[in-house]
Amino acid sequence: MFTALSEQLTGVLNRLRGRGVLSESDVTDALREIRRHLLEADVSFEVTRGFVERVRERAVGTLQVKAVSPGQQVVKLVHDEIATLLGASDAALASGVGAQHAAPLQFASVGPTVILLVGLQGSGKTTTAAKLARRLKLEQKAPALVAADIYRPAAAEQLRQLGQQVGVPVFGAGVGAQHAAPVQKLVQDALREAESARARTVIVDTAGRLQIDAEMMDELRALKAAVSPREVLLVADGMTGQDAVRIARGFHEGVGLTGVILTKLDGDARGGAALSIHGVTGVPIKYVGVGEKTDALEPFDPARMAGRILGQGDVVALVEKAAASVDAEAAKRLEQKARSKKGMDLQDFLVALKQMQQMGPLKQVLGLLPGVNAKALQGVSMDDKRLKHVEAIVLSMTPAERADPSVLSGSRKQRIAKGSGRTVQEVNRLLEQFQQMRKMSKFIKRM
Repeated sequence: MFTALSEQLTGVLNRLRGRGVLSESDVTDALREIRRHLLEADVSFEVTRGFVERVRERAVGTLQVKAVSPGQQVVKLVHDEIATLLGASDAALASGVGAQHAAPLQFASVGPTVILLVGLQGSGKTTTAAKLARRLKLEQKAPALVAADIYRPAAAEQLRQLGQQVGVPVFGAGVGAQHAAPVQKLVQDALREAESARARTVIVDTAGRLQIDAEMMDELRALKAAVSPREVLLVADGMTGQDAVRIARGFHEGVGLTGVILTKLDGDARGGAALSIHGVTGVPIKYVGVGEKTDALEPFDPARMAGRILGQGDVVALVEKAAASVDAEAAKRLEQKARSKKGMDLQDFLVALKQMQQMGPLKQVLGLLPGVNAKALQGVSMDDKRLKHVEAIVLSMTPAERADPSVLSGSRKQRIAKGSGRTVQEVNRLLEQFQQMRKMSKFIKRM
């Protein structure tokens, strides 16, 4: 996420952090570099100019404070200004607490809450609708999905399949319904069905449209007036840079947005969209899509995202990810086994491996750790397929062999290699790493 921008900004700030004394020219030079990197990341020119001027004004006073390292203070200023660009309030930054200050969804006190998803065709609205439904289901919001894209072939069928995956009901007409009734009448009928099914939250997946298409925008305004949504969320492709800002501005002026969901931030997104949308429109980013699977949707928190961009990690997100994916009872059993005299065996190792896989791609998980910046991750070989190879090797062993790897003879290792489709060398390497892990575990226990 924001790999290039994170590496560039971290490099500039590390040079400042390492100095005991800073002059105004040092700060000016650093801000000139930061300005260039922000523009290269496709951040809006007006947003970049305002950012640099605010940091420069506040940094002048920082240089006079001798009790605190000026370099550290400038880093803090840059962090806070990036968080402000992303939508953080002064109160949120002052408190130092992140997650609760993210812009939450607003829910109706009476009747189902209607959430309207809008955006261009191909921005990922249908997939995002399913991701949001899955998250709201986990939050006990009783969601339902409504297929309101009557123009794209198979759009309704795609939403139904995604709804089945996440276990959420889907309502709405299929292809060809546009010939029978206007879209607002179809959605109203679907909302009544969803309400009868006791849905408390209804997510409406609308058709993709350009913000400059007057006829399609009129249809969207009529739909909004007909269903009175509590939230109108723009689903924007995070890889489109300045185009995402223009799209957001057009939709906001056309129908009035209440929030934005940025998709594809797990790819090679430069960061310009995320850093510009709130500054240009004033609309908060509420969620970000960080993968293709239905669980790859994260609430957006400006202060925590600023920390990730500057290589400071996001421990809160790591804890949340672990809490959502790790089996607490299995983790407790592993801890007890690790503390026991015998220690963990390969069966326990396999359980731990599966729990780690459930947290997502290894590179993404490591990126949440403080001090692990984009540059550090580039030099580390992290092939998630390797975890599958290790799993295949362990599963090719008998229960007795997993419990006591010392019984593994040469012929047994050959059998395991053949059964897992790997080489004997890989089997030996895994056994060596496992023994090293057990030794380290015993050493920590003694300490």
